[in-house]
Amino acid sequence: MPFTLQTLFVYLAGDLLGSKRGALSQLLFLTMGLMGVPVFALGGGPGYILQPTFGYLVGFPIAAWVIGSILSRKSLRENWWGLLMANGIGILVIFMVGVCYFYINMNFIVLKSLSWKMALWSGVVIFLPGEIVKVVLAAGLTRKVRPWLDLEHTR
Repeated sequence: MPFTLQTLFVYLAGDLLGSKRGALSQLLFLTMGLMGVPVFALGGGPGYILQPTFGYLVGFPIAAWVIGSILSRKSLRENWWGLLMANGIGILVIFMVGVCYFYINMNFIVLKSLSWKMALWSGVVIFLPGEIVKVVLAAGLTRKVRPWLDLEHTR
């Protein structure tokens, strides 16, 4: 699985755009990719649905919606720990959807036997350090950018 900055922008979408617009931005991203615009790590097109990693992309709009929903409370939105918690839950959402799809795809579409332990290791554990860095970066960027933007209408 490739390392990308895509999830950083999922976190920022939920942090800055809120639940509805954050999720819509990620649905637009998925739509563009499935229409053939090469925005995914390995390109794009409708055949990308068969890629073992497509489930992570499916998790993007769900994660942005969950993050935005959590941050709809002003006390969490303006709190460093609230941002970290919301984005951390976003990681969990992406990984839950992604690793389930990865496991099913490998075992039933690609027809390569993959245990849950190996799916979790190769689809979650090795990516956690990078995701933690992106969560902290997203929280920091959100705290710096939000005062410049009039985003209260997006909640």
